[in-house]
Amino acid sequence: MRVLVTGSSGAIGRTVVSGLFSRGHTLRGIDVLEPERGLAALLPLGAFIGDVTDPVVAADAVSGVDAVVHLAGNPSEAPLPEALASHALTTASLLDAMLSHEVRRIVYASSNHAVGLVPRGEVLRTDVLPRPDTFYGVGKVAAEGLLSLYADRFGIEAVALRIGSFLPEPTTRRQLATWLSYGDAVRLVDAALTGPVDGFTPVYGISANTRAWWDLEPGRRLGYEPRDDAEAYAGRIGEREEDEAEGAYVGGPFAVMPLRKAL
Repeated sequence: MRVLVTGSSGAIGRTVVSGLFSRGHTLRGIDVLEPERGLAALLPLGAFIGDVTDPVVAADAVSGVDAVVHLAGNPSEAPLPEALASHALTTASLLDAMLSHEVRRIVYASSNHAVGLVPRGEVLRTDVLPRPDTFYGVGKVAAEGLLSLYADRFGIEAVALRIGSFLPEPTTRRQLATWLSYGDAVRLVDAALTGPVDGFTPVYGISANTRAWWDLEPGRRLGYEPRDDAEAYAGRIGEREEDEAEGAYVGGPFAVMPLRKAL
């Protein structure tokens, strides 16, 4: 499959590009940063440098691909206008470009912070109402809303990956539940690209963690079969004062951090 990966020079972008390339996909990347030489070699359809909020840039990047993996965006909290530009406006620009070039499938790196203020309880399903924990979370909710709108209006096949803790290994008690390994991240994106999708489909992005807080069944329906379990690292992780507060809500530390003014 010919795939555009936005944010291809970022931490998750580099991992996904390498993994998808090894699985036989033909890739194009776009990022505001120039790719390293080794990464560029994995992008035979080109390594574009630019901002996809520019509709001309987005249209050029989308032209000739079969699907989009949208990973670009600021992974940290930011003022509301910046959060909306980083997450919602980039998504809108790509969706319009996809319509122009008749590209049907998009896989979006959303976040658990779209539902971050849901109190911890039973295993969380994907049909829970949005409860963002930060302006970052609001940006992800807005992007998911756009995906849902374009799926209903135009038949776009959209998968929103509500990613947990994408790290080499878990380092806190919360991450024993929310960890997404590098290998499972690639398996998840590949399943979202190739599996059966009907309209807008949110999926939680975690590994097969023994202590998982979130329902993995929607991902498995796409063909996602995680292989890693954070429990393998449990013996290395001690208790901290922050653990109780971070375990009270789905969003962990984002749910309890101070919230700045919106504007």
